[in-house]
Amino acid sequence: MIKAKIGVVCGLRKTFDYEAATKIFISKIEELKKIKIVDWKIYEKPIFEVEDCTSIIDFFKNEKVDAFIFISGTFHLGHLPLQIYKFINKPIYFWGWDELPYDGGKIRLNSVCGVNLNCSNFYKAQIKNYHYSIGDNIDINWLKAINIIENLKNSKIGILGYRAHGFFNIDVDETSLYNNFNVLIDHFELNDLFNYEFDKNDYESAKIKIKNIFNISKLSNEQFEKVALLSAKIKSFCTNNGLDALAIRCWPEFAANFGISPCASMSFLQSENYILTCEGDIDGALSMLAQKYAGGETPFLADFSQVNLKENFGLLWHCGVAPCNFWDKKCDITLDTYFANGKGVTAGFVLKEGEVSLLRLDSVNGNYRIFMTNGKIIPMEKELTGTFGKVIFEKHIKDILDKIVTNGIAHHISVVYGDQQEIIKIFSKLKGIEII
Repeated sequence: MIKAKIGVVCGLRKTFDYEAATKIFISKIEELKKIKIVDWKIYEKPIFEVEDCTSIIDFFKNEKVDAFIFISGTFHLGHLPLQIYKFINKPIYFWGWDELPYDGGKIRLNSVCGVNLNCSNFYKAQIKNYHYSIGDNIDINWLKAINIIENLKNSKIGILGYRAHGFFNIDVDETSLYNNFNVLIDHFELNDLFNYEFDKNDYESAKIKIKNIFNISKLSNEQFEKVALLSAKIKSFCTNNGLDALAIRCWPEFAANFGISPCASMSFLQSENYILTCEGDIDGALSMLAQKYAGGETPFLADFSQVNLKENFGLLWHCGVAPCNFWDKKCDITLDTYFANGKGVTAGFVLKEGEVSLLRLDSVNGNYRIFMTNGKIIPMEKELTGTFGKVIFEKHIKDILDKIVTNGIAHHISVVYGDQQEIIKIFSKLKGIEII
């Protein structure tokens, strides 16, 4: 994961208390440098006049900033951010400070009015990729949203085979994907993985780790060996091809031609930070990467497999691919063979309790939209095979289902623990993508 390069500049006007504002700016520089999730490119001299913008523009160009923060240290000329943006066409954050105690009946900063001026100027110029805040601290969520944009731009997604048979709704328009996120897809055949050379150390390590994590008593030795072998192959395949995510056509050919389905290996590898999606779901991989770049740990795909309208919960289930680090540590965590004539080797466990964010970057007719919601996974007994969790949502489950079904959202959803809603809202605004 790369760190976005964030430029910073402070605008002032001498009709206000610019000396006090300069001191505040100096202290804020030190505070910003302590935030390590981005790479700071700070122009440490405040600017006053339009002529000052030339050096800022050169500085930001040389540093190749991905976005920049314009601080209204005091009220200032409205030209300043517009002039910079003319040459640095990147997302911009307008930051204003709380007003200082009055001194002699005069407002000292008028910083909030500066932010208002800037946002109005940009809005009326039809420039919408801006964000703002007022207060002592910047909005960390904006930084994370910029990280999503820049990391998606630099991501390499592969698809192994094709989408699953009949899953027309997860097809993508690859040129639209590129237009929206600068992502190109690399295509590989299933045999490219089946015949791939693997690292023997990875194979031996996988055998040890899988035995330590899972109850494998239901597997034959051959099945267990193939789970470890496939784990080593996928790991080498992703690493050597420089893939940040891999969408896998996991059925119907996989079990027949390799001898097992990939579910168990995917559960194991996802716990080691590999982004893997089943059924050839490229937009699912994109959604998981977005959650990862927002700071989430090991996102995974699930289906809405059950809704209980009376008790108001939904069941997030899939055939056994959720990362095993999310096991609730109460049930028996197993590897099972319950489909494909015993070749469907999958992980089996209940997901741990906790707040989750659900996300789908979903395309239709070449256009992208975002479905997102939050919920809480609550305890349940292990009554099913596969990986699953019972979820209570912020809204009634019927409302959630209505949103998904009436808007034709695909049936896979990316899940990550924690609350990412504000980050995704900022991301959607910066990208001009509708939120469902």
